[in-house]
Amino acid sequence: MSPAQARTSPAVGPLLREWRERRRLSQMDLALDAGVSTRHLSFVETGRAQPSREMVLHLAEQLDVPLRARNVLLLSAGYAPAYAERALDDPALAGARRAIDLVLAGHEPWPALVVDRHWQVIAANNAIPSLLQGVDPELTAGPVNALRLALHPKGLAPRIANLAQWRAHLLHNLHAQIEATADPVLAALEAEVSAYPVDDPGEDASDDLGGVAVPLRLRTSGGGLLSFISTTTVFGTPRDVTLAELALETFLPADAATAAAYARP
Repeated sequence: MSPAQARTSPAVGPLLREWRERRRLSQMDLALDAGVSTRHLSFVETGRAQPSREMVLHLAEQLDVPLRARNVLLLSAGYAPAYAERALDDPALAGARRAIDLVLAGHEPWPALVVDRHWQVIAANNAIPSLLQGVDPELTAGPVNALRLALHPKGLAPRIANLAQWRAHLLHNLHAQIEATADPVLAALEAEVSAYPVDDPGEDASDDLGGVAVPLRLRTSGGGLLSFISTTTVFGTPRDVTLAELALETFLPADAATAAAYARP
């Protein structure tokens, strides 16, 4: 860490305490989970003891700290980051990008897309454009944010038949992500999309899937409805920050009519 970073980076102890409190753990809880003494953990949090690199990573693992934030903890303790962060088009991630493209293509004819930690769309398969009928071009120009696309009044919102239900589902997931990551960009995004007006809350489609999942029900230009069940998949054990923060959002038909619509040539 450079002298400038050393002057500006917060101390590792208070950062670890913030993560422990965010996870709603007492010092004793974390000490027992990590196999360290409560006294030593207290000394680390107050700055009376300097944790080793291994201890920082061990505590971060117990606290389920995101990889990006683990790098911050290491820098704050005076150590080099442990996890690389590369752009998805970096040659080192070529294999991962091929795998993503294969999954997206393999999911067709059903829609699927990949988003980053801020819900920016990184990639999508050929079925996604067909869902975007009537969306304002401004929302699909430049970096496309999946939450804005779904909930903005000029996006998909007017076509979502169960808008209030789908909106609540997305905002619940977003809030859980904020709780897990403490990301201020996500907090600002939550404030923005929560303020979008809901002129027509639509129907409650919870009974369609027995309460197991919330369907996305989209009105079509022909007056029919497409009903999808969505799933989110993340990489299992990535060692790269970029890969750790990607999520694959896939949609499958939730009823026979939607399956039949996509089966037509």
